[in-house]
Amino acid sequence: MKLIESILADIPAITAIRRDIHAHPELCFQEVRTADVVAQALQSWGIEVHRGLGTTGVVGTIRQGSSDRAIGLRADMDALPMTEHNRFAHASVHPGKMHACGHDGHTAMLLAAAKHLSQHRNFDGTVYVVFQPAEEGGGGAREMIKDGLFDKFPVQAMFGMHNWPGMKAGQFAVCDGPMMASSNEFHIKIIGKGSHAALPHNGIDPVPVACQMVQAFQTIITRNKRPTDAAVISVTMIHAGEATNVVPDHAVVQGTVRTFTIEMLDMIERRMNEIAQHTAAAFGATVEFQFKRNYPPTINHKAEVAFLREVMKDVVGEENTFVFEPTMGAEDFSFFLQKVPGAYFVIGNGDGDHRTPGHGMGPCTLHNPNYDFNDELIGPGGSLWVRLVERWLAPR
Repeated sequence: MKLIESILADIPAITAIRRDIHAHPELCFQEVRTADVVAQALQSWGIEVHRGLGTTGVVGTIRQGSSDRAIGLRADMDALPMTEHNRFAHASVHPGKMHACGHDGHTAMLLAAAKHLSQHRNFDGTVYVVFQPAEEGGGGAREMIKDGLFDKFPVQAMFGMHNWPGMKAGQFAVCDGPMMASSNEFHIKIIGKGSHAALPHNGIDPVPVACQMVQAFQTIITRNKRPTDAAVISVTMIHAGEATNVVPDHAVVQGTVRTFTIEMLDMIERRMNEIAQHTAAAFGATVEFQFKRNYPPTINHKAEVAFLREVMKDVVGEENTFVFEPTMGAEDFSFFLQKVPGAYFVIGNGDGDHRTPGHGMGPCTLHNPNYDFNDELIGPGGSLWVRLVERWLAPR
């Protein structure tokens, strides 16, 4: 690995910032303290700071030379609404809030890079370090765009990095095209007619309607889409009734839909609505169908992926640079990639051996109460950011 010496020297200080953020997690659009920590660090390094985009977002601007070229680097800042099981010194002090996805580490890696870029400025152009709120369901990327992110800070490309447990610490992976899926929710209310359970003929039972509907939804996956296209319909909740001897008057079916293309999503939403309406009608019931589109698919741009992959090879070697297998998880970096070219990629977080005594007994996987970011990633992650900037904004 060709890691940057100044970043390696700063690892203890950046680790302290990371662990302070981990101990004080804040949920989406509430990242006030975290934004303060980030802004104060950037300003202490002489970096121009803009605050308030997307409510609590922070953007640092680092300029050098005369070129009008610009690149954006993004880290997310928000935590998850879950209770941490770890008991080490930097565990969450806020019950019900936890950095269980490594956003504290993403922030730390970008801070490490920002400090080096500010102090050395071996590039010609402008770097925008974007610290984004509310990735976990709030759509903070979308809100920063609405507040004028790309109007105030125009870039030719945008890049984002996420840690990936299970991959060896410091390895990188990226892929062309779809990297992560769209995330969408459905809420279907089946309205029947309640009755005594001993006299079901006097009512319209919504429960068998729900059962038929759930089974029929899976035929969309097996019979309406091409077998080579990826999509998932997951019914995760069915609610009906309050007593064992009462046929309920309604049932609610909820879940998620994930796809790699908008065209596939359009088809699935249309077919789900048709199946819901006609299945209910066949039983004499009615339906209220709601479909909410949350995050679009994260689709990397080919040229930017190729450029990024060469930087990865320079920093950690070809043997530590991999092609990422797309996942049906979702990421709101997708909103950035709908507006400007760029790429989203991952850095290995290891298997959890880095956790100090006091961690929980469970695995170190994302969205897990025993998770902790691996501070060994600060060196390769920060170095990758710097080398990406220096190559993208190399003097011409």
